[in-house]
This record gives sequence, C-alpha cells and structure tokens, in this order.
Amino acid sequence: MNIPFQVNLEGKVVVVTGGSGVLGSAFCKALAQCGAKIAIIGRTEHKVHKLAADINEKGGTAIGLAADVLDKAELEAAREKIQLEFGSCDILINGAGGNHPNGTTDLEYYNQGDLQKDVRTFFDLDEEGINYVFQLNFLGTLLPSQVFGKDMVEKKSGTIINISSMNAFSPLTKIPAYSGAKAAVSNFTQWLAVHMSKAGVRVNAIAPGFFLTDQNRSLLLDNDGVLTERAEKIISQTPMARFGKSEELIGTLLWLVDDCASGFVNGVVVPVDGGFSAYSGV
Repeated sequence: MNIPFQVNLEGKVVVVTGGSGVLGSAFCKALAQCGAKIAIIGRTEHKVHKLAADINEKGGTAIGLAADVLDKAELEAAREKIQLEFGSCDILINGAGGNHPNGTTDLEYYNQGDLQKDVRTFFDLDEEGINYVFQLNFLGTLLPSQVFGKDMVEKKSGTIINISSMNAFSPLTKIPAYSGAKAAVSNFTQWLAVHMSKAGVRVNAIAPGFFLTDQNRSLLLDNDGVLTERAEKIISQTPMARFGKSEELIGTLLWLVDDCASGFVNGVVVPVDGGFSAYSGV
C-alpha cells in the first residue's frame, strides 16, 4: 500500500489486536512498511496467518496469532510467543471492537405503540448483547493494555493507540451499547495516559468517522451496492460527502506512533471523520 510518509520503526515490535479486519489490516501493512515487526492478533486463525504471510511476501516481518482479547490467559500466551519471536512490545494498537444486533434498536425513535409492534425497542435490548458490546470494546482494550503495557513500563518507553469512534463524541441513534462502549474507550485513553505518564508510555486514540468495513457493509450498502437510507443520512451529515478510506487513517497513526513527531502528544482522541464531528447539521 502507499503510505503518506515514512517514519522509522526499524526494530520496533508492534502488536495489533483486531489486526485482520479492514482497518487493522491497513494498520499492519503500513507499520510493516516502516520497518516494524508486526504481531497480528485476531480470533480467526486463518485470517491472521494469511495477513502475516502477505506482509512477509512483500518484504515485511509479521506473525499471526489467534487469541481472544477478552481472554487474558490467551493474551499472555500470545505475549510469550511474541517475545520469543520478536522481543518485547513497543507499540500496541487496540483495534479489536464491534457491535451486536441485540444491543441495537430497530428504530431511531421510540413512538407510542411500538411495544405492541414486532420491532426491537430500547425496552427489548438484550442484557447479554449489551454486555458483549461493552466487553469487546472496553475490556477488549483494557486487557491487552495490561498485558502488553507491562513490556513498555519495564523499558520506560512505548506507545498505545486505542481505536475510539464518532459515537464517543456524539451517540448515534439505534446503537446505545456501542456508543457508550466507545465513550468508555475515549475516557480510558485519557485515564491511562495520565496513569502511564511517569513510566514513559504515551496513550492516545484515533476516532474514525464512517469507513466501510466488513462489519458495517450490510448496514450501509444494499445488495446492489446502493447506499441504504442510514448511509445516506450519514453522508448528508459528513461535510466531505463520502465515506473514509482505510488508508486515510494511516497518516494519523504514523504521527501518533512516532516519538519524534508526537513525543509530547498524550491523552488525545483524534477525529478522522471528514468533518462529521464539526457539523451541526445546519
């Protein structure tokens, strides 16, 4: 892939959770092009191995490890393998996250009589689904930070990049669990930045606007590739009038991971959203 500029990550060990997804894959490839050794963590073994093989074929250095970000024992096992293969972690990208249908309402607004209709209202949201969303997004950021952050505090240097969302700034309709979970990620980013500041570890976050991914494609495009009603509403509220491209996150990522470029940047959440968060709608 073409990266907007080069930073020197030679010898750095980068761990990327959710690394085999659309955005995570772009992160892995870009960081590998800058000379880093990439450890790709994901739940689907064949996906992480395939991405690692692709990076290695193109001259990079990568390994794929199947692990669940909600299983601390699996993360610890992955850490041991990474240390044997590459050494200790210098940069952690917490890219794992997602939503669940049982934490999502069918309609944007509650209207009188909806309880008698065959629709999922706020009152029907499933505790298990809501818990899954909070666990995956918040705990799935906290646990890897605990596991791989140990490497960083031991050598008094390192960078953690969390992936927040536009939902953290202003909650979207229909997805209260996801919005709340991403708000928690942003808050945790600030908390951890302060907590780690005396140990030489910086913690920041990127808050993507709307990008087409495997998770949201069916919500934003119909079977013919035409924008859904919800997608049209999103585009109408995005001043640049389009979805973002995964490579358009790379410049911000490289800036944040490079100590020479952002060594005094700590505890920030950077929107990359085509102006969505700046637009009032009028």
